Amino acid sequence: MSKLENKKVAILTETGFEESELKSPKTALEEAGAIVHVISPSDSIKGWKDGNWAEEIEVDKKLDKADPSDYNALVIPGGVINPDKLRMNEDAIEFIKHFFEKGKPVAAICHGPQVLIETSALDGREMTSWPSIKTDLVNAGVNWVDKECVCDSGLVTSRKPDDLPAFNKKIIEEIREGIHEEQKTL
Repeated sequence: MSKLENKKVAILTETGFEESELKSPKTALEEAGAIVHVISPSDSIKGWKDGNWAEEIEVDKKLDKADPSDYNALVIPGGVINPDKLRMNEDAIEFIKHFFEKGKPVAAICHGPQVLIETSALDGREMTSWPSIKTDLVNAGVNWVDKECVCDSGLVTSRKPDDLPAFNKKIIEEIREGIHEEQKTL
């Protein structure tokens, strides 16, 4: 039996994600046996790669058709545009809140943690991110640290693409652990 057999993971994103921060976790999770769905408010999305637009990808499920209760965990890739667009989408915020309310693992990398601010679930948590959003997270009550990967009761965060190996490994570990009672703060 694989590590994550029968586990479903949602990757919530919009156009403007950092390509490696979507593709690397998706591949790692699938190789560990998880079923992974890319979910977006849009039908197709584009990422960034090496400072340019990357190829367009089709989403597996539109946000308005996705039920967060169908998923064991949530991953939010970075990129500057992606979290900014998601945080303005009430349906996306409600989707994310479900994972915090149920104590399910949530993982966000680079600028991805910025969208989590809108959930009001970060106060008192230890997190990391791309340095430019440090102040946003601190203002939301986060104890921000500059580390490769931080895990706080099922909330996994990392800073940048170079941190992906540690980020992916920790996501898999947290999904195997399952529900985190301490995370239920909403």
